[in-house]
Formats: sequence, C-alpha cells, structure tokens
Amino acid sequence: MSIFVNKNTAVICQGITGTQASFHVKNSLEYGTKIVGGVVPNKGGSLHLGLPVFSTVKEAVMQTKATASVLYVPAAQLKSAVREAVEAELDLAVSIAANVPLRDMLEIKSMLKGSKTKLIGPNTPGIITPQEARLGIFPVDIHRKGHIGVVSRSSTLTYETVLAISLAGMGQSTVIGLGDDMMIGVDFIDVIDAFNHDDETRAIVMIGQLSGSFEETAADWYKHQRHKKPVIAFIAGNAIPFGHNIGYAGDVLTNGYISVQDKKDALSAAGMIVVDHINEITQALSDLK
Repeated sequence: MSIFVNKNTAVICQGITGTQASFHVKNSLEYGTKIVGGVVPNKGGSLHLGLPVFSTVKEAVMQTKATASVLYVPAAQLKSAVREAVEAELDLAVSIAANVPLRDMLEIKSMLKGSKTKLIGPNTPGIITPQEARLGIFPVDIHRKGHIGVVSRSSTLTYETVLAISLAGMGQSTVIGLGDDMMIGVDFIDVIDAFNHDDETRAIVMIGQLSGSFEETAADWYKHQRHKKPVIAFIAGNAIPFGHNIGYAGDVLTNGYISVQDKKDALSAAGMIVVDHINEITQALSDLK
C-alpha cells in the first residue's frame, strides 16, 4: 500500500501546456504515473503529450474520472486553480508554485476546510510512491520501493534523506514534501496519521526546519496517540546560533527565538527518536530492527 497516491490514481495536470509542466508530466508518464489529461482554460478539445486537454477541472473529472491533480500554475493563479479542484471534489491537489501570497493562502485554507480535497504544498517537490506514481518534480532515480514513510519541510534535505535510505537498502513507501512556504496545506499530523494507518509503512522519517511551529504541534499530537509507528526526526538548522533570525517567514514572526533545541526537546518528549545529524537517520532506522 501507500498513502494518498498509487499506481491506480488517475491524475490530471492543471497548466499542462507550460514548459515546466510538459517536462515533468512527460517524466511522470514514463515513470508509470496514471496521468489521464490536462486542464488549460480555453484550450479544451486539444491534445498535449498525447493527453486530452480540457478547459475546466470539472469537465476533466467527468471525462477521465480523475481523483488527483498536480498544479503547475503560477502563484498568482493558485487560488482559482485550487477552487476548481475543490469544486470538482478531487481527493488530492499538489501545488509546485512558490511564494504564494499569504492572503491567497488564507483564502485557500478556508476553501479546503470541510472539503474533500487535500492540498500538498505549495512550494513542494510533491509526492511520490516509488514505482507507482509521481506528482511533482522529485528526481525519480533516487527512490526505491520499501517500507519507510518520509515527510519533510525541507525540499533539498528530502532528496538527501531519500537517497540515504535507498542506498541502505530500505526504500520508501511514500515520500511527501510538505512545502517550504510559511502556510501550507497538509501538515506533519495529516501525513504521520496516514502513515500510521498504512500497512506497508513500518517507520517514519520526519524532517523539520527552524521556521514555524509545525514540529511542536505534531509532537503534541503524537504524544497523545495510543497506536503509532516509530518516528525518526531531524530538524534542519542545528548550526544556527540561538536568537539568530535566518529570514524564514515563520522565523521572522517568532523573532528567531524558537531554537532547534526547543523543537528537538518537544519531539523527544513526545516519544520520537531525534537525531542530531541527517547522516544518522539510516542508522536509527536500522536500530529499530
């Protein structure tokens, strides 16, 4: 099994005719992802990459029975694109766009509340279930099918972690980049909860960062779960001096006074296994055996 996407997930691409979308959709198709069409306003009825293009998400869903969408639309257009996904009752939307205006994200979060749709991102490399489905921009050659769930707030460190897990022969069940922006869709709690209910996921790797309070919130939730899988946690930014503002939006709001150690203490107190260096993750996973 996996979480959120697998080889049977029918996927559409909003903004499919763009240069970046074309490149990554082609790679995803070659990887085996079940992409069934695209959506570009006023281009309905055409073909792109051999796939039908529709003018609206609702039309695409009606014709293809898609349940997920990957959104290659600019930040300024994300709000309307997510609205279409929500109104079409898609299960999942994945947004690559970076630096979405905070006001737009507040409206997007309001749209998502109570809806059927989960949003991964924005500013995310996406989601990948190795050898089954890739929605986003993950490099495909570093992933290996296995039993470790990975969820991360740091795109670059996601790649490094995944590669280390693959080289150690363990592989991944599903990998999700939550997104690097201050306000995002699904968070650590949503993903860890899904991994806890996935039969194929045996352990979870969580990569946090200095910005914001997502990690502390997840720690408080995890502490109160009766049935949970082991989580190996790493927080990026260990070398940043206490009180130093590194410029993340969330860090600006906290004035630089939530330290890496604060986050590590919260995660450890919740029962997670916290490592000090990213190269210690695979050893911690091996020790679980």
